[in-house]
Amino acid sequence: MKAIINDRRNSNEHKILGKVVPLHMPFVLVLDPSNLCNHRCKFCPTGNDELIKSTNRWNGIFDFELFKKIINDLKEFDKPLNVLRLYKEGEPLINKQFPEMVKYAKDSGYVKKVDVTSNGILLNPELNIKLIESGLDRINISVNGVSDEQIQYYTNTKVNFKKYVENIKHLYKNRGKLEIFIKSIKENLSEYEQKKFYDTFGEISDRIFLENISPAWPEFKFKDIPMEFSCGNYGQKIINRSICPYIFYMMVINSDGTVSFCIGDYKHILIAGDTKKQSVKEIWNGDILNNARLEQLNGNIKNMIFCQNCEVITHGTLDNLDPYREEILKRFKENIYN
Repeated sequence: MKAIINDRRNSNEHKILGKVVPLHMPFVLVLDPSNLCNHRCKFCPTGNDELIKSTNRWNGIFDFELFKKIINDLKEFDKPLNVLRLYKEGEPLINKQFPEMVKYAKDSGYVKKVDVTSNGILLNPELNIKLIESGLDRINISVNGVSDEQIQYYTNTKVNFKKYVENIKHLYKNRGKLEIFIKSIKENLSEYEQKKFYDTFGEISDRIFLENISPAWPEFKFKDIPMEFSCGNYGQKIINRSICPYIFYMMVINSDGTVSFCIGDYKHILIAGDTKKQSVKEIWNGDILNNARLEQLNGNIKNMIFCQNCEVITHGTLDNLDPYREEILKRFKENIYN
């Protein structure tokens, strides 16, 4: 097998988080090119049309002119952004200007790396070349089964698995500097299917991994999938935390340009700002996010709507700010309020 078996985390994204926060700019900027999806997965709220309708969130494609404005906003920081992560609630490649978005970000000089997570269904030779030429640094491909029938079961979508693999193979063959990471959910595959996954995709990826299923979305229950979690997303021990790391190093922009507190806010309940009216720096260093960070440092996360029922903090992250609470709080008050 050519691929390295390793998870998708970038170990160089940040050092020990508790030693460096608060940050005057995000390590990672998450931006959703499209919160529409070509799948109806049982383990994702976007796959539940009735649920999404009840949230009254805006659904659609990210405006390219607004995207350019956001990238240009980054010049207000004193150094380039570490990672621009282009995905959140939908399938990013539905946005036909996705390659142009990547190219604009990379050509700006304000972004070091751009990555995306996709189900890969829309990949084809023409799009593959556009993605490679755009300067995209990494694509994480979520494989939801190892046969036509299995993918249809989990995603409620008909897929030609053979063609799907051929398109990924083409991307790998022509990838240049683009890193290809392929993942699937361990619990959804039998031992035989896990071997087939590695045999099939281990030859056409740079990294490959079977992740554990975990509660990635607050207040959302998987459909027809057992809600039993013995470990975290990457196999790590489940640890209760009172401080969420994400709000301290990650900024999340929804497909309508509004900014959510975190990547798990599929309902768009906790809104910190609007990039159509404010700059990225203004929102990141603004009172709304800083007051929310201070609330968490003071042990009041359970008083925050939506956050109070979140299990991502225990299952989806490796960072633990709790042991650093006092020193972070001291730095926070010195740096933010002085």
